[in-house]
Amino acid sequence: MSTQIKLWNGRTVPRVGLGCWAIGGTTANEGPSTSYGKADDAQSRAALRAGYEMGARVFDTAAAYGAGHSEMLVGEEISHHDDAIIITKFGVEVDFKANLKGAVNVTPEGIRGIVDGSRSRLKRDCLDLVLLHVNDMDPALAPQVFDTLEAMVGENKIGAYGWSTDFMPQARAGADYPHCVAFENDYNVFTPAAELMGFAQDRGLISISRLPLAMGLLTGKYLPDAQLNSDDVRAQSHEWLRFFKDGKPSADYLNRLAAIRDLLQSGGRSLPQGALGWILAASPIALPVPGFRNEAQVRDNIGALEKGPLPPEVMAEIAKQLAAD
Repeated sequence: MSTQIKLWNGRTVPRVGLGCWAIGGTTANEGPSTSYGKADDAQSRAALRAGYEMGARVFDTAAAYGAGHSEMLVGEEISHHDDAIIITKFGVEVDFKANLKGAVNVTPEGIRGIVDGSRSRLKRDCLDLVLLHVNDMDPALAPQVFDTLEAMVGENKIGAYGWSTDFMPQARAGADYPHCVAFENDYNVFTPAAELMGFAQDRGLISISRLPLAMGLLTGKYLPDAQLNSDDVRAQSHEWLRFFKDGKPSADYLNRLAAIRDLLQSGGRSLPQGALGWILAASPIALPVPGFRNEAQVRDNIGALEKGPLPPEVMAEIAKQLAAD
């Protein structure tokens, strides 16, 4: 497997990008957090610059990340690089000035308004790729969404589009539109997503791998009794959380990690590099976008490119260990 990938626009880029959820920071919304807690903008900016300098060319953000704050940082630090590919996501209204996330809005007018806000914050007249950020949206609504996006391609406001989803009915509903080029889905050593990955590969689509480090569990820094801050998304009761429960790392997944820890660290890799190396070896269409808070994390993650995909014999042993678990 290569450490490079050819994108929908014909360009070839390194096959590890930067996921910019955590640097969005918190919002002023009440209720359960959907962020990783407070972020230090100075560290975030330094990390973005370091990622680009190390060769990262794909930057994945969303209007919903800090109600546009992540997009603003990416816009100010990265958008002036013509060779940087910026992916953002739409589907949730945001009030950037008030730092508030609003309701899901996938009407044609709502999509246009949200994407125009992203274009402004990202300082790009034409966004490289926009993804629908409503994982389980009713597939029956797909025509109103993707017909709108197709029109926006014609207006040169976006280059291409796709869907951030883990579900096959949704994937099938979006895949046939002319400029649908990618899915973004959970993909890591614990979440092989075989059906969706196979479908995407058959259709010639790219998979942007979110949660490639299992929300940080695969960094190895969380002990069983670790307690996350109350403003951290992983400390909430969201039904979709798997790797953390009640603000603590899942004992089940910690046990799985213990079984494969040494294998992931083969060849002098750090645990994150091994987790990313698994993705690079497992699928030729996967482009992981690990999250980060600081420059050191970015340097470690991008360092996975130098280490390369995990060797076949290591991949086989990991599969054997996880199957026996």
